[in-house]
Amino acid sequence: MSQAAEKPSSAEPLLLRNDRNGVATLTLNRPAQRNSLSEGLMIALTEELGAIAKDASVRCVVLAGSGTMFCSGHDLKELTVARAEADRGRAYYEKIMKLCSTMMQAIVNLPKPVIARVHGIATAAGCQLVASCDLAVAAEGTRFATPGVNIGLFCSTPMVALSRNVSRKHAMEMLLTGDMIDADRAADMGLINEAVPADELDRAVTELAEKIASKSSLTLAIGKEAFYRQLEKPLGEAYDFASEAMVKNMLARDAEEGIGAFIEKRQPIWQDK
Repeated sequence: MSQAAEKPSSAEPLLLRNDRNGVATLTLNRPAQRNSLSEGLMIALTEELGAIAKDASVRCVVLAGSGTMFCSGHDLKELTVARAEADRGRAYYEKIMKLCSTMMQAIVNLPKPVIARVHGIATAAGCQLVASCDLAVAAEGTRFATPGVNIGLFCSTPMVALSRNVSRKHAMEMLLTGDMIDADRAADMGLINEAVPADELDRAVTELAEKIASKSSLTLAIGKEAFYRQLEKPLGEAYDFASEAMVKNMLARDAEEGIGAFIEKRQPIWQDK
C-alpha cells in the first residue's frame, strides 16, 4: 500500500487498507489529530485511490476513520505554519486546495463505488469527504457541519460537494450558520443514506458494500461515470449521453449474461467485460 509519512520518524501509516470479499476499506489513521486532512494524508489517499482504480480484485471501497471520529477537516495547525512565509502562505494554500480538490475528484472519478462509514464527527473538509462519496452510512449520534464561517474561513470547497448532495436551502443553512446537524437530519437532507445504531454500523456498511461488490464491475463503472456526467448536462444532452451509455452497456458481455440469467431464472456469472 502506498503511504506518505508526515515525519521520517513516523511509525504509523497515515492510511490503512484492508481488502476482503472484493471490498477495500481505507481508514484515515490520524486519530490523535481527529483524522484531519494533512498534506501527507491527502497524498496517501489520492495515491491509494489511483492504485485501486487499476486493481481488478476491488469492486467497492469503504472510506472510514480510526479512533473516535471520521474526519474533522483540514489540519489547521499545518495550514497556520505557512503564514510565516513571505507570501503569507499563498503558494502553500493554493497547493493544498488543489491537492484536496484532486483527492475529492479522485473519489468521484474512481470506477468503483465508494461508501463513507461515518462516526463521531465529519466537519468542514471531512463533511466534504462524506458528500464526495457515492454512498454514506453513519452511526446515530454522528454530527456533521461546515463550520468555517465560525472561524472566518467560509467552507467554499466543501460547498462544492455539499451543494451537489443536498438542496440549496439546506446547503446554505449549513454553510451560513456553521451549526452541527445530527445523523438523522443528515439522512433527511440527503447528505447520507442512512443512520444506524452505532453497534450496527459495521454490519450495515459491510452488507451494503458486499451487495454492491456482487455486481458486475463493468456495469458499476459504466453506471457511476454516467451518473455524474449526466448531472452536469442540460436535460436533452443528459438523455443523449445516457442513451449512449445504455447502448454501450447493452453490447457488453455482462449485460448479455445478466439478461439471459434473468430470463432463465438463474444467478449470473460475471466476466466484468
